[in-house]
Amino acid sequence: MGRVVLVTGVSRDLGRRFARVLATTEGIDRVIGVDVVPPRGDVGAMSFIRADIRTPVIAKVIAKEDVDTVVHMSVIATPGSAGGRLTMKELNVIGTMQLLAACQKAPSVKHLVVKSTSTVYGASSRDPAMFTEEMQPRRNPRSGFSKDAAEIEGYVRGFARRRPDVRVAVLRLANVVGPHVVSPMTSYFRLPVIPTVLGYDARMQFVHESDLDRVLELAVTSDVEGTYNVAGDGILMLSQAVRRLQRATLPLPGFAVGQLGSVLRQMRLADFSPEQLSFLTFGRGIDTTRMRTELGFEPAYTTEEAFADFAASMPAASRLSGSLTGRAVSSLQDLLPPASEKAGARG
Repeated sequence: MGRVVLVTGVSRDLGRRFARVLATTEGIDRVIGVDVVPPRGDVGAMSFIRADIRTPVIAKVIAKEDVDTVVHMSVIATPGSAGGRLTMKELNVIGTMQLLAACQKAPSVKHLVVKSTSTVYGASSRDPAMFTEEMQPRRNPRSGFSKDAAEIEGYVRGFARRRPDVRVAVLRLANVVGPHVVSPMTSYFRLPVIPTVLGYDARMQFVHESDLDRVLELAVTSDVEGTYNVAGDGILMLSQAVRRLQRATLPLPGFAVGQLGSVLRQMRLADFSPEQLSFLTFGRGIDTTRMRTELGFEPAYTTEEAFADFAASMPAASRLSGSLTGRAVSSLQDLLPPASEKAGARG
């Protein structure tokens, strides 16, 4: 008999797309998607079960369906999409704890794949040129998504110690981009005027959405275990990315970009977070040697090609209206001191 795979977080597009792909993969007998709300669009051969991973009901689903592989994709990066920071924390951390507790009790579970993020490395002026999987962040995260991601990986390591018979693979992904991706980073690049941190030009790496499906599929169908950085070849500077979008930029001091996050959240244009501000200031590079030599994965898209495909997917009709553009620019200008004050400061 083929494998029985449970995928969390299928109400979001990336989870739904991957579950559909996996359902057509040779050697996979059944794919069961779980989430608190049904996914939108075509789910293909995936079977959907409404279940909240924050509750013990997830253990019943795993036991009843005789699941042998769990793919954890239900990690949320923005509080706005979750209904607030408290709910986001519950979904990310409490949900992961309950899911791992259910896996620990289920003798049928033999393989766990966790979609993690390179955000666990943080972003600071003290960072190395490239983070390897063994390195720790130079500044430990104190809040937000990066702290959630670090806690999730800590719980996964604890689970691996308690269940050494389970193969555990953790994929630390660079920012995922593509025509169908909605994330804090893609929302930022879709702004009509792109704010940047004055005096900095962040280094960026990207993973194309189709490569995300491929690397997750590889992790599910192979016997690999361990932690792997995943990113497309090469580095793209923030200034280069903005030029490819042909968007105007508004350089601001770091504190003003932070204040801007509140304005953009209120206008429902983007959802800034402290870790995103740090990333837009310092950027981040991750070493992908282990991805190739041990995981055996070669991305089809380089960082530049992945971003180019994302940029090409934004037709004029999807761009913000003139009124919203004007409101956004006006809000940005309100964060800057008056020209007379700046002149006085120079004098």
